[in-house]
Amino acid sequence: MKHILHVVGARPNFIKAAPVLRALAARKGVRQTLVHTGQHYDVNMSDVFFRQLGMPKPDVSLGVGSGTHAAQTAQVLLGLEPVLLERKPDVVVVYGDVNSTMAAALAAVKLHVPVAHVEAGLRSGDREMPEEINRIITDAVSDLLFTPSKDGDANLLKEGVSKKKIRFVGNAMIDTLIRLLPAAKRPPEPAIDGPYVLVTVHRPANTDDPAGLADLMRALTAISKLAPVVFPIHPRTRARLDKAGFKAPAGGRLMLVEPLGYLEFLALQRDAALVVTDSGGIQEETTYLGVPCLTVRTTTERPVTVTAGTNKLVRDYSTLPREAAAALKRARKPAKPPKLWDGKAGERVADGLLAWLAQRRAA
Repeated sequence: MKHILHVVGARPNFIKAAPVLRALAARKGVRQTLVHTGQHYDVNMSDVFFRQLGMPKPDVSLGVGSGTHAAQTAQVLLGLEPVLLERKPDVVVVYGDVNSTMAAALAAVKLHVPVAHVEAGLRSGDREMPEEINRIITDAVSDLLFTPSKDGDANLLKEGVSKKKIRFVGNAMIDTLIRLLPAAKRPPEPAIDGPYVLVTVHRPANTDDPAGLADLMRALTAISKLAPVVFPIHPRTRARLDKAGFKAPAGGRLMLVEPLGYLEFLALQRDAALVVTDSGGIQEETTYLGVPCLTVRTTTERPVTVTAGTNKLVRDYSTLPREAAAALKRARKPAKPPKLWDGKAGERVADGLLAWLAQRRAA
């Protein structure tokens, strides 16, 4: 019996883990343990995702909650260590690039438990981005690296990682999108007729500077004059806007709504005329869907979305309305998903994990 322990902590982790959990559940001789750190802990950011993705209830919930990067990392390390000592897994699987990802990888490697990283090798080149540090450290301590795109392989090889550790499997997040897209249904509110722009912004670079956040909201207000803007607002962004005293302009065309479940948000993405985001995963989802995307960042760890032609980086808030106007005028092109974004990445991860564990036992 092979014991595989998965660690998740935030919405993007859930989306990537679901197809891997499902693929392994269909294999004989596999025992799985699911640990939820609680980095995303409220109903809209966590519970609804487990239900909609069809994920099993976590075997262990650490209840870490919000906090500084140091506090979250420390709490995961402290909470996960006794779980690993008690459960004694053959391998720990971590997903993405959030604080829980890095902390879980560190907790495991300190106890000499092998680590597999799903979504390895992505690099933005910007070390001021907390997620970039998480990616680099997680990949450095992992024994098995599952990459979503070929640039991930190239990044790891450039950093001196052994080719034997790297497995190009495709994008597990797209597995979930393909499986659930037929069930995606827009929420009844806000009710929108005609083209609209979907917005999601949460990264510290866009929300933590009050002056910069004010500039961004002015740009979104300008865009709302071109088309209605729907903005499901992340709790950290909501807190920053409340502190700044921001009020949406009269007229109701800039709509700040609560975070949505996966299916509702996926439907809004699918039907949007344009998406404005700073999220890595949404860059990927819009690329698969063929939806124009403007990414409010100076760099991206997912350059494949830019070369695919759906995504464009916008570094200056003042140019955002102009870029949005141009994107809304362009004809929508058919989607051309990158290689292995085919709905079978979870199966390839499962195959890779089990083959690696079998080789390890035979050695």
